[in-house]
Amino acid sequence: MQAKLGVTEYSPKKVKQSITGNGNADKDQVWKMLQRVLSIDEQPQYFDATDALAVALCHHYQTSSVLGTAVKGLKGWDDFIAKNPGRVKTK
Repeated sequence: MQAKLGVTEYSPKKVKQSITGNGNADKDQVWKMLQRVLSIDEQPQYFDATDALAVALCHHYQTSSVLGTAVKGLKGWDDFIAKNPGRVKTK
């Protein structure tokens, strides 16, 4: 914060939901999904390390997906389509 970097907070439930699809997942379930997504073979010695990876991946998902960045400040899908006509494909 002293360096004026942005700070984002996520609840444990949000992190678990982002990583596993289940906001009530246990630490081992989160680790197994991180292992698959990030192609990690060796489990870290402490769950603190997997927690940090999970928060980082959650943040990545929240800031780099269409729903994570584009929906902020929008009033719904109609507003999104109106403001992003090039990102929507119709048949």
